[in-house]
Order: sequence, then structure tokens, then C-alpha cells
Amino acid sequence: MTEENPKVDMEKIVSLCRRRGFIFPSSEIYGGLNSCWDYGPLGVELKRNVKDAWWRAIVRERDDVVGLDTSILMHPRVWEASGHLSNFTDPMVDCKVCRLRWRTDHLESDKCPSCGGELTESRQFNLMFKTFMGPVENEAGIVYLRPETAQGIFVNFQNVVNTTRKKLPFGIAQIGKAFRNEITTGNFIFRSREFEQMELEFFVKPGTDEKSFDYWLEQCLDWYVKLGINKEHLRLREHGKDELSHYSRRTVDIHYLFPMGWDELQGIANRGDFDLTQHAKFSGKELSYFDEETKEHFIPYIIEPSAGVDRSVLAFLCEAYAEEPPAAGVGGKPPAAGVGGKPDKDETRVVLRFHPALAPFKVAILPLSRRENLVKAAREVYADLRRQWMVSYDDAQSVGRRYRRQDEIGTPFCVTVDFQSLEDNQVTIRDRDSMNQIRIPIAELQKTLTAKLAGEDFLVLPPGGTVVEKKGG
Repeated sequence: MTEENPKVDMEKIVSLCRRRGFIFPSSEIYGGLNSCWDYGPLGVELKRNVKDAWWRAIVRERDDVVGLDTSILMHPRVWEASGHLSNFTDPMVDCKVCRLRWRTDHLESDKCPSCGGELTESRQFNLMFKTFMGPVENEAGIVYLRPETAQGIFVNFQNVVNTTRKKLPFGIAQIGKAFRNEITTGNFIFRSREFEQMELEFFVKPGTDEKSFDYWLEQCLDWYVKLGINKEHLRLREHGKDELSHYSRRTVDIHYLFPMGWDELQGIANRGDFDLTQHAKFSGKELSYFDEETKEHFIPYIIEPSAGVDRSVLAFLCEAYAEEPPAAGVGGKPPAAGVGGKPDKDETRVVLRFHPALAPFKVAILPLSRRENLVKAAREVYADLRRQWMVSYDDAQSVGRRYRRQDEIGTPFCVTVDFQSLEDNQVTIRDRDSMNQIRIPIAELQKTLTAKLAGEDFLVLPPGGTVVEKKGG
């Protein structure tokens, strides 16, 4: 039996994403297009934050990795050299009754999962999208939408070495779109035909590749954990020799416990010298590396950590999702709404406990009412903070309702501007996870929020600050 994550229901994730503007079905007014998704106002911020967090960890905080952004369309010979034209296939069968197609290796029996009908013999299906370049659709104009971003890095290896003068070991990172004509899709954004990758190709001297492999495997695991993924929801799966890709000397997948069970989140592969050797052979260009210390030429080995942006977004959504029953509060008390609001005692609190670095909005500004003088003060706070972060301004319904709305989209902190603020120049900050509240001078607001978003304990107060509400105490 497949182990599933009992904490999360995929239908609830999909519903929340659609209701709150994270992710919509593509071309929805026309009935949608299978496995294609559009990221909404909140989703695009979440996705950008995931990519920014990866880029910061892999490129900006290191001196041995540089970035690249290569073309989606490449010379057709690239895919011949890489082996994609001959090897990038999945086994496929058709149902003789309902005509649905299935991946053979995903089937649990020899019958159609949909209708129980008889299946055809298995055959190989190439996953690359084919199109034509130029006005005439003929053999000479065939090009492919790239099925991975990696090949754009390999063919630019010499360009990067020449322009950056990087010494081994060093890496080239890229984030970009890729396309695979998957036979079967599903599980929301987990498997789709258009997706985004975060890939690093790390070039090393042969003989040091296994040490580098282990290093990057640990780095990749730590990245997810630091951004809020529970270690117990991650595990490693080593590929057997019989399932290694044609280019791989070793591959380990990082699996996450999704609502539908354990499945691949990221792969780390030791690609050896396959890629540079192949491209040198097919292009006729020299792609070796000259080691100035040993005065030798050699083809570097490549360690490849490859992650899916969309799968990472889904994992972070699932990990962050929580439901608290009406009586959930410290000591079994209903959660309080705080300044100016009433708790919704009969409603379950839905909260996305995003790491602050990933949250679409970092802060929400909540004026207690829409009176002109209060709105003016709240708008001034809003204008000041939005120079620093993505900030939401929310003035609809009660403060209690607004707290719940911000909880559901993962906003770490809410700042309430009330009538007392007009007199004492102070505001109330409410913490998403603990629901504790502190009141601080407006002059200390940006500095305080910066510290809290960086991980400072919420109840550490700035000068002039007081605790308004502390759960359980």
C-alpha cells in the first residue's frame, strides 16, 4: 500500500490555491488545457520566492558558481548528441476499449486503470515536443522545445570558462522552462508538460566526483529543511544499476511525502564526462579543461543537482498547510481575534506556515476602520514598508476575519493600526503562527519586522514595546 501524507489533502490544497489566487487552470474560460496551470497573484510571488531562495543559496552566496540563461530552442544536433532523440522515451500502452493511454511502468496490472479493458503491447514514446522553425514545415526546419535546461549549460561550458576564468571545481546554474510531452499527467502541478527547472551543473576533476556528489546531496537536503520541510518528510532513493539513465554513473533522488505518497522532489546525478564528450564529438569543438597546475587536459566530470520549481512549490505548500480546530489555542481555549476583532469560534483556522523567505506577503496592514484619519495613518505605514517587502493592505470585514484571511495565504505578520495609534504612534503586530501580539512604536516597526522575519523570537521587544497578548500566559 502506498504511504500517504495524512496531514494534507490534495483537494484542499487545490481548492485553497484556486480560491486565494495561487494557481488557476490554464485557459479556464475555454474549459482548460490538461496539465497546464497559470500562477495567480499570490502564486507568482511564492514561485518567485522559491526561485530566489534557490538562486541565493546556489549562486549569490557562493564564489564557485555562476549563472546562465539559455535559449529554449536549440540546434537539433544538440539533442542527437545528448541522446534525447534516441533515449528520451517512456513505455506506453493504449486501452483497446476507452482509448486512454498509460505509462507502462506506472501500471499495477495488465488492465486499464480507468475501465478495466485490455491493453495494447507496450511501445516507446519520445517525450520531446517537436515544432518547426521558419515559414516552411519540412525536415530541415524541425526544432524541439528543450526537455531540460542542462544542455544549454553544457554547450556553453567553454564560453563560461573563457569569460569568467573559473577554475575547477566550479558550477553553472540555470532556472528556466522545460517541456515534456508526458503520457500521463496529474496530481496538480506535480507532473505537467510545461514546467520550470532549477539546475546546477558542477564541473569537477575526475576522481573527485564521488566526494562532490555526496557534498551536493547534503546541500540539497539542507536547503529544503532550512526552508521549512520536515526531515521526516524527506528520504533518499538510490537508483539501481538497471534504472540509471544512459548518461549517469550514479543517481540519487530526494523524495518528499506528498499527499499521494512518496515521490521525487529532486534528483542528483553523477553524469561523468558523457555530456562534454558527446558535444565535443558531434560539434567538432574542443570542450576539455586545461589544468594550469598539472599542465594536463581532461574532460571534467559533472555533478548535477536538478530540482523542479513547480514540485518544490507544491512541497512547500503541502508542508505549510495546517488546520486548527475551533478550540485549538494554548490551553484548549479558542483562538482570540485580537485588536478590534471577534474570534470565529465555529470555524477551523486554516494557516499556511510558510518560511518567511517564501511567504508571498511578508506583512499585512490592517486599519481598524475606514475612517479618513485612520486610513491616512495606515496608508503611510503601508507605503513605508512596501519599499522593503511585498505588503498587503486589507481593510475589508472585521479584523478577526482579516487575520484568518492572512493566515490562509501565509502572511507571517499583521500590523493593526487603531485609533489609539493616532495618539501614541504605536501599532499592534500579530504573529501568524503563535497568534501572540505585541505593541510597538511605529518608529521601531521596520527594524522590528526585519528582525522577526530573520528569525528573532516574536516576544523580544524593541524600546517602548509591550506584550498585548501571549498565548497560554
